[in-house]
Amino acid sequence: MMRRTLVALTAAATLLTGLAACGNDSDSGAAGGALKIGVTPVPHGEILKYVSDNLAAAEGLTIEIVEFNDYVQPNTALQDEQLDANYFQHVPYLEEEIAAKGYTFTPLKPVHIEPLGVYSKTVTELTAVPDGGVVAIPNDPSNSGRALNLLAANGLITLKDGVGVNATEQDITANPKNLTFEPLEAAQLPRSLEDTALSVINGNYAIETGLNPAADALALETGTDNPYANLVVVRTGSETDERIVKLEKLLHSQQVKDFIAQKYNGAVLAAF
Repeated sequence: MMRRTLVALTAAATLLTGLAACGNDSDSGAAGGALKIGVTPVPHGEILKYVSDNLAAAEGLTIEIVEFNDYVQPNTALQDEQLDANYFQHVPYLEEEIAAKGYTFTPLKPVHIEPLGVYSKTVTELTAVPDGGVVAIPNDPSNSGRALNLLAANGLITLKDGVGVNATEQDITANPKNLTFEPLEAAQLPRSLEDTALSVINGNYAIETGLNPAADALALETGTDNPYANLVVVRTGSETDERIVKLEKLLHSQQVKDFIAQKYNGAVLAAF
């Protein structure tokens, strides 16, 4: 509970800092004003900073980056019009948020994929996982289903036919190693490695804590037909904002594709 509280406080402080930096600029949403975008730091913030530093000026675009350290507040801030857009989530997670909270948001085109990976500090291959081992997985439904599918794809469990991304622990039909699952907030998963046999960690949090998904994961999602591509989300109606149109053009440029390939070396994959 202490860790969750600290994460929430950090994100709140980051938001306040970002808002204070721009003051109470009532024109920030007007055409020609700075485009305020909420991100998680890695890789979203890094990709957006590359765009801001290297590409935006040529399009007459000014980008203000506001960083968050969780998956909840960027949507709250977008709903409250403290942001013009956010860039941190995939469509299955967005759909959960819309269903739960009634947001009127529109996802734009996929930008990149952060492959979900299985990591361990105690074993070097999945076949060595001990009987009764604890496996930490994300606690939000879309990513927990994603984690269970990755474990099933690698033979650790079997799931009911057809459950897909909506899989839950109740859909496990075979668990030959009697694994115990511990759902945690996604940001806490890297820390859980000290206490688990395996932890299934979102790509951004893995990278942020020094893990290299391409080299360190015992199992890793592929980018082929992956429904979990991350993208920019806006309040419905804002997708035609000239600044958003320019941002989308830049995020889907060859320069950004090359930046992703060179900086992340397979740990993040362009989705366009």
